[in-house]
Amino acid sequence: MAKGLMVGFLTGTIVGGVIALLYAPKSGKELREDLKKKSEEITADVENYLIDAQTKAKQLINEGKDKSAHLISEAKQKADSLLKDAESLLHDAKKRMNDESSKVKIAMKAGLDAYKEEKHASPDRES
Repeated sequence: MAKGLMVGFLTGTIVGGVIALLYAPKSGKELREDLKKKSEEITADVENYLIDAQTKAKQLINEGKDKSAHLISEAKQKADSLLKDAESLLHDAKKRMNDESSKVKIAMKAGLDAYKEEKHASPDRES
């Protein structure tokens, strides 16, 4: 919006200056001098506007770079946190599986031992 306002202001200044100079009751030499002064003023204004625009553009670019670097950093931290959480869950699941498989092995061994004891204790039942 500021850009449009500045362009409108500069255009209005140029058109107004030219019209004022053309309708002013001055000699050709005075008119040329006034036109030269006005063109120098306008040139200076345009140069200042361009310098300001370049400065603002650089600031916006730098702010964008800073924000993107910050977002990337945050994303990396979140990804690292998620990976650590996933590794922790996997470790816990493996531990639980080992605990459960140990319990199953112990139960199966106890069952086999009980079967063998029962088999040896009563040989007449086999027949």
